[in-house]
Amino acid sequence: MSEHRKVVIAGSGPAGLTAALYTARAQLSPVVIEGEPSSTSDQPGGQLMLTTDVENFPGFPDGIMGPELMMNIRSQAARFGAELLTQKVSRVDLSHSPFGVWVGDAEAAEPTYEAETLIVATGAQSLWLGIPGEDRLLGHGVSSCATCDGFFFRNHEIAVVGGGDSALEEAIFLTRFATKVTVIHRREELRASQIMQDRARQNPAIEFRWNTRVTAVLGEEKLTGIEVADTVTGETAVLPVTGLFVAVGHEPNTAIVKGQLELEDNGYIRTFGGSKTSVGGVFACGDVQDHYYRQAITAAGSGCMAAIDAERWLEEQGS
Repeated sequence: MSEHRKVVIAGSGPAGLTAALYTARAQLSPVVIEGEPSSTSDQPGGQLMLTTDVENFPGFPDGIMGPELMMNIRSQAARFGAELLTQKVSRVDLSHSPFGVWVGDAEAAEPTYEAETLIVATGAQSLWLGIPGEDRLLGHGVSSCATCDGFFFRNHEIAVVGGGDSALEEAIFLTRFATKVTVIHRREELRASQIMQDRARQNPAIEFRWNTRVTAVLGEEKLTGIEVADTVTGETAVLPVTGLFVAVGHEPNTAIVKGQLELEDNGYIRTFGGSKTSVGGVFACGDVQDHYYRQAITAAGSGCMAAIDAERWLEEQGS
Protein backbone atom coordinates (compact mmCIF):
# COMPACT_ATOMS: atom_id res chain seq x y z
CA MET A 1 0.00 0.00 0.00
CA SER A 2 1.06 3.57 -0.61
CA GLU A 3 2.35 5.56 2.34
CA HIS A 4 0.56 8.87 2.87
CA ARG A 5 2.82 11.90 3.52
CA LYS A 6 2.12 15.59 3.88
CA VAL A 7 5.40 16.52 2.15
CA VAL A 8 7.55 14.59 -0.29
CA ILE A 9 10.76 16.22 -1.56
CA ALA A 10 12.43 14.98 -4.73
CA GLY A 11 16.12 15.88 -4.70
CA SER A 12 18.69 16.65 -2.02
CA GLY A 13 20.93 19.50 -3.10
CA PRO A 14 20.98 22.77 -1.14
CA ALA A 15 17.38 23.44 -2.23
CA GLY A 16 15.92 20.06 -1.34
CA LEU A 17 17.70 19.75 2.00
CA THR A 18 16.82 23.29 3.05
CA ALA A 19 13.19 22.56 2.18
CA ALA A 20 13.50 19.42 4.31
CA LEU A 21 14.95 21.38 7.23
CA TYR A 22 12.14 23.93 7.19
CA THR A 23 9.28 21.46 6.71
CA ALA A 24 10.72 19.17 9.40
CA ARG A 25 10.86 22.07 11.86
CA ALA A 26 7.24 22.80 10.94
CA GLN A 27 6.35 19.27 12.13
CA LEU A 28 5.38 18.12 8.61
CA SER A 29 7.53 14.96 8.71
CA PRO A 30 8.95 15.28 5.18
CA VAL A 31 10.51 12.40 3.29
CA VAL A 32 13.42 13.34 1.04
CA ILE A 33 14.09 11.06 -1.90
CA GLU A 34 17.73 11.99 -2.30
CA GLY A 35 18.74 10.35 -5.55
CA GLU A 36 21.28 7.61 -6.17
CA PRO A 37 25.09 7.84 -5.98
CA SER A 38 25.45 6.04 -9.31
CA SER A 39 23.28 8.60 -11.11
CA THR A 40 24.89 11.41 -13.15
CA SER A 41 21.77 13.56 -12.96
CA ASP A 42 20.24 12.90 -9.51
CA GLN A 43 23.26 12.52 -7.25
CA PRO A 44 22.49 12.88 -3.53
CA GLY A 45 23.68 16.29 -2.40
CA GLY A 46 23.58 17.73 -5.90
CA GLN A 47 26.46 19.35 -7.77
CA LEU A 48 28.17 20.49 -4.58
CA MET A 49 29.18 16.87 -4.05
CA LEU A 50 31.50 17.37 -7.03
CA THR A 51 32.92 20.64 -5.71
CA THR A 52 36.05 21.14 -3.62
CA ASP A 53 36.40 24.48 -1.79
CA VAL A 54 33.23 26.53 -1.33
CA GLU A 55 34.22 30.02 -0.21
CA ASN A 56 31.08 32.02 -1.01
CA PHE A 57 28.53 30.28 1.23
CA PRO A 58 27.81 32.59 4.19
CA GLY A 59 28.97 31.46 7.60
CA PHE A 60 32.25 29.81 6.61
CA PRO A 61 34.98 32.48 6.63
CA ASP A 62 37.67 29.91 5.88
CA GLY A 63 35.60 28.08 3.27
CA ILE A 64 34.23 24.55 3.40
CA MET A 65 34.41 21.52 1.13
CA GLY A 66 31.28 21.00 -0.95
CA PRO A 67 30.54 17.45 0.27
CA GLU A 68 31.07 18.54 3.90
CA LEU A 69 28.63 21.42 3.50
CA MET A 70 25.97 19.12 2.06
CA MET A 71 26.45 16.51 4.79
CA ASN A 72 26.09 19.23 7.41
CA ILE A 73 22.79 20.43 5.94
CA ARG A 74 21.64 16.82 5.58
CA SER A 75 22.41 16.08 9.25
CA GLN A 76 20.63 19.27 10.30
CA ALA A 77 17.48 18.25 8.41
CA ALA A 78 17.62 14.74 9.85
CA ARG A 79 18.04 16.15 13.37
CA PHE A 80 14.61 17.76 13.12
CA GLY A 81 12.93 14.63 11.79
CA ALA A 82 13.32 14.62 8.02
CA GLU A 83 13.39 11.09 6.63
CA LEU A 84 16.03 10.58 3.92
CA LEU A 85 15.80 7.86 1.32
CA THR A 86 18.83 7.29 -0.92
CA GLN A 87 16.89 6.28 -4.02
CA LYS A 88 15.48 8.01 -7.10
CA VAL A 89 11.96 9.12 -7.89
CA SER A 90 11.10 7.05 -10.93
CA ARG A 91 7.66 8.47 -11.71
CA VAL A 92 5.08 10.95 -10.45
CA ASP A 93 1.39 11.39 -11.15
CA LEU A 94 0.31 15.00 -10.71
CA SER A 95 -3.14 14.61 -12.27
CA HIS A 96 -4.92 14.57 -8.92
CA SER A 97 -4.26 15.12 -5.23
CA PRO A 98 -2.79 13.41 -3.31
CA PHE A 99 0.00 13.03 -5.85
CA GLY A 100 1.49 9.66 -6.66
CA VAL A 101 5.25 9.32 -6.21
CA TRP A 102 6.97 6.11 -7.30
CA VAL A 103 10.37 5.04 -6.00
CA GLY A 104 11.99 2.10 -7.73
CA ASP A 105 9.60 0.26 -10.05
CA ALA A 106 7.88 2.92 -12.15
CA GLU A 107 5.41 0.33 -13.44
CA ALA A 108 4.12 -0.67 -10.02
CA ALA A 109 0.34 -0.47 -9.72
CA GLU A 110 0.47 1.60 -6.55
CA PRO A 111 2.79 4.55 -5.90
CA THR A 112 5.30 4.34 -3.06
CA TYR A 113 3.93 7.56 -1.57
CA GLU A 114 0.76 9.58 -1.76
CA ALA A 115 1.85 13.18 -1.21
CA GLU A 116 -0.35 16.07 -0.21
CA THR A 117 2.44 18.35 -1.43
CA LEU A 118 5.44 17.66 -3.64
CA ILE A 119 8.59 19.79 -3.70
CA VAL A 120 10.66 19.24 -6.84
CA ALA A 121 14.33 19.98 -6.18
CA THR A 122 15.97 17.69 -8.71
CA GLY A 123 18.46 20.32 -9.89
CA ALA A 124 20.25 20.61 -13.19
CA GLN A 125 23.38 19.09 -14.57
CA SER A 126 26.22 20.87 -16.32
CA LEU A 127 26.89 19.65 -19.82
CA TRP A 128 30.48 18.50 -20.15
CA LEU A 129 32.82 17.85 -23.05
CA GLY A 130 33.29 14.15 -22.37
CA ILE A 131 37.04 14.25 -22.97
CA PRO A 132 39.91 12.39 -21.27
CA GLY A 133 40.91 13.81 -17.90
CA GLU A 134 37.84 16.02 -17.49
CA ASP A 135 36.27 14.04 -14.66
CA ARG A 136 39.59 13.52 -12.89
CA LEU A 137 40.45 17.22 -12.76
CA LEU A 138 36.99 18.54 -11.95
CA GLY A 139 37.56 20.92 -9.06
CA HIS A 140 41.31 20.89 -9.72
CA GLY A 141 41.44 23.32 -12.61
CA VAL A 142 38.28 22.24 -14.47
CA SER A 143 35.04 24.02 -13.57
CA SER A 144 31.63 24.98 -14.91
CA CYS A 145 31.04 28.00 -12.67
CA ALA A 146 33.10 31.19 -12.92
CA THR A 147 31.20 32.85 -10.08
CA CYS A 148 32.04 29.90 -7.81
CA ASP A 149 35.66 29.34 -8.75
CA GLY A 150 37.01 32.43 -10.54
CA PHE A 151 38.75 33.75 -7.42
CA PHE A 152 41.07 30.72 -7.39
CA PHE A 153 42.51 31.71 -10.77
CA ARG A 154 43.97 35.08 -9.92
CA ASN A 155 46.89 35.85 -12.26
CA HIS A 156 46.37 32.63 -14.23
CA GLU A 157 45.90 32.10 -17.95
CA ILE A 158 42.65 30.23 -18.47
CA ALA A 159 40.29 29.07 -21.20
CA VAL A 160 36.52 29.11 -21.57
CA VAL A 161 34.78 26.66 -23.90
CA GLY A 162 31.52 27.75 -25.54
CA GLY A 163 29.99 30.26 -27.89
CA GLY A 164 26.79 31.44 -26.22
CA ASP A 165 25.93 34.24 -23.83
CA SER A 166 26.85 32.13 -20.81
CA ALA A 167 30.34 31.47 -22.15
CA LEU A 168 31.00 35.13 -22.81
CA GLU A 169 29.55 36.17 -19.44
CA GLU A 170 31.93 33.69 -17.80
CA ALA A 171 34.87 34.96 -19.84
CA ILE A 172 34.20 38.61 -19.04
CA PHE A 173 33.77 37.84 -15.34
CA LEU A 174 37.00 35.84 -15.27
CA THR A 175 39.03 38.78 -16.59
CA ARG A 176 38.68 40.23 -13.08
CA PHE A 177 41.13 37.56 -11.94
CA ALA A 178 42.98 36.01 -14.88
CA THR A 179 45.73 37.68 -16.87
CA LYS A 180 44.38 36.17 -20.08
CA VAL A 181 41.17 34.38 -21.03
CA THR A 182 40.99 32.40 -24.27
CA VAL A 183 37.49 31.67 -25.55
CA ILE A 184 37.49 28.40 -27.49
CA HIS A 185 34.70 27.85 -29.98
CA ARG A 186 34.25 25.02 -32.46
CA ARG A 187 32.90 27.34 -35.13
CA GLU A 188 34.01 30.70 -36.47
CA GLU A 189 30.84 32.51 -35.42
CA LEU A 190 29.45 32.90 -31.91
CA ARG A 191 25.88 32.10 -30.89
CA ALA A 192 25.90 34.84 -28.26
CA SER A 193 23.86 38.02 -28.52
CA GLN A 194 25.54 40.89 -30.32
CA ILE A 195 25.84 43.00 -27.19
CA MET A 196 27.71 40.21 -25.40
CA GLN A 197 29.96 39.68 -28.41
CA ASP A 198 30.79 43.38 -28.50
CA ARG A 199 31.65 43.44 -24.80
CA ALA A 200 33.90 40.41 -25.10
CA ARG A 201 35.69 41.63 -28.21
CA GLN A 202 36.35 45.00 -26.59
CA ASN A 203 37.93 43.40 -23.53
CA PRO A 204 41.73 43.40 -24.00
CA ALA A 205 42.19 40.36 -21.75
CA ILE A 206 40.01 38.11 -23.96
CA GLU A 207 41.27 36.27 -27.03
CA PHE A 208 39.32 33.98 -29.34
CA ARG A 209 40.38 30.68 -30.83
CA TRP A 210 38.01 29.77 -33.65
CA ASN A 211 37.24 26.41 -35.27
CA THR A 212 38.77 24.69 -32.27
CA ARG A 213 37.69 21.94 -29.94
CA VAL A 214 39.27 20.70 -26.72
CA THR A 215 40.29 17.07 -27.05
CA ALA A 216 41.91 16.39 -23.65
CA VAL A 217 42.85 18.04 -20.37
CA LEU A 218 46.36 17.53 -19.10
CA GLY A 219 47.78 17.11 -15.63
CA GLU A 220 47.72 14.56 -12.84
CA GLU A 221 46.67 16.33 -9.64
CA LYS A 222 45.88 19.72 -11.20
CA LEU A 223 45.35 21.13 -14.68
CA THR A 224 48.57 22.00 -16.50
CA GLY A 225 47.22 22.49 -20.01
CA ILE A 226 44.68 21.43 -22.58
CA GLU A 227 45.03 19.70 -25.92
CA VAL A 228 43.07 21.32 -28.75
CA ALA A 229 42.40 20.42 -32.36
CA ASP A 230 41.52 22.58 -35.35
CA THR A 231 38.10 21.46 -36.63
CA VAL A 232 39.09 22.37 -40.22
CA THR A 233 42.68 21.14 -40.58
CA GLY A 234 42.82 18.62 -37.75
CA GLU A 235 46.05 20.18 -36.50
CA THR A 236 46.60 19.75 -32.76
CA ALA A 237 48.29 21.93 -30.18
CA VAL A 238 48.68 22.27 -26.42
CA LEU A 239 47.59 25.44 -24.62
CA PRO A 240 49.42 25.91 -21.29
CA VAL A 241 46.37 27.12 -19.33
CA THR A 242 45.85 26.33 -15.67
CA GLY A 243 42.08 26.74 -15.69
CA LEU A 244 39.35 25.43 -17.99
CA PHE A 245 35.76 26.61 -17.66
CA VAL A 246 33.21 24.58 -19.60
CA ALA A 247 30.23 26.75 -20.56
CA VAL A 248 28.36 24.66 -23.10
CA GLY A 249 25.09 24.67 -21.19
CA HIS A 250 23.05 23.08 -18.41
CA GLU A 251 20.17 20.64 -18.55
CA PRO A 252 17.46 20.71 -15.88
CA ASN A 253 16.45 17.34 -14.43
CA THR A 254 12.78 17.56 -15.31
CA ALA A 255 12.18 14.13 -16.85
CA ILE A 256 9.73 13.03 -14.14
CA VAL A 257 7.49 16.10 -14.54
CA LYS A 258 7.55 16.69 -18.30
CA GLY A 259 4.04 16.87 -19.66
CA GLN A 260 2.63 17.42 -16.16
CA LEU A 261 4.10 20.78 -15.13
CA GLU A 262 4.42 23.90 -17.23
CA LEU A 263 8.02 24.41 -18.33
CA GLU A 264 9.91 27.42 -19.64
CA ASP A 265 11.04 27.42 -23.26
CA ASN A 266 14.51 26.35 -22.08
CA GLY A 267 13.09 23.34 -20.23
CA TYR A 268 13.24 24.65 -16.65
CA ILE A 269 10.13 24.44 -14.45
CA ARG A 270 8.09 27.62 -14.59
CA THR A 271 7.32 29.04 -11.15
CA PHE A 272 4.88 31.74 -10.12
CA GLY A 273 5.17 34.11 -7.16
CA GLY A 274 7.94 32.17 -5.46
CA SER A 275 8.01 28.39 -5.82
CA LYS A 276 4.46 27.67 -6.99
CA THR A 277 4.12 25.67 -10.20
CA SER A 278 1.26 25.25 -12.64
CA VAL A 279 -0.20 22.51 -10.40
CA GLY A 280 -1.53 23.50 -6.98
CA GLY A 281 0.35 21.74 -4.20
CA VAL A 282 3.46 21.17 -6.32
CA PHE A 283 6.44 23.46 -5.70
CA ALA A 284 9.85 23.77 -7.36
CA CYS A 285 13.11 25.15 -6.03
CA GLY A 286 16.79 25.28 -6.86
CA ASP A 287 18.44 24.78 -10.21
CA VAL A 288 15.52 22.84 -11.68
CA GLN A 289 13.70 26.18 -11.92
CA ASP A 290 16.61 28.67 -11.82
CA HIS A 291 18.71 29.02 -14.97
CA TYR A 292 20.05 32.46 -14.06
CA TYR A 293 21.73 32.48 -10.64
CA ARG A 294 22.63 28.80 -10.14
CA GLN A 295 24.35 29.33 -6.77
CA ALA A 296 24.23 27.17 -3.66
CA ILE A 297 22.99 30.07 -1.54
CA THR A 298 20.17 31.02 -3.93
CA ALA A 299 19.17 27.35 -4.17
CA ALA A 300 19.03 27.11 -0.39
CA GLY A 301 16.95 30.30 -0.25
CA SER A 302 14.49 28.96 -2.79
CA GLY A 303 14.26 25.73 -0.79
CA CYS A 304 13.17 27.80 2.21
CA MET A 305 10.57 29.51 0.02
CA ALA A 306 9.23 26.18 -1.24
CA ALA A 307 8.92 24.86 2.31
CA ILE A 308 6.99 27.91 3.50
CA ASP A 309 4.80 27.85 0.37
CA ALA A 310 4.03 24.17 0.97
CA GLU A 311 3.27 24.75 4.65
CA ARG A 312 0.86 27.59 3.86
CA TRP A 313 -0.78 25.60 1.08
CA LEU A 314 -1.45 22.76 3.51
CA GLU A 315 -2.95 25.22 6.00
CA GLU A 316 -5.23 26.61 3.30
CA GLN A 317 -6.41 23.08 2.53
CA GLY A 318 -7.14 22.51 6.21
CA SER A 319 -4.53 19.78 6.42
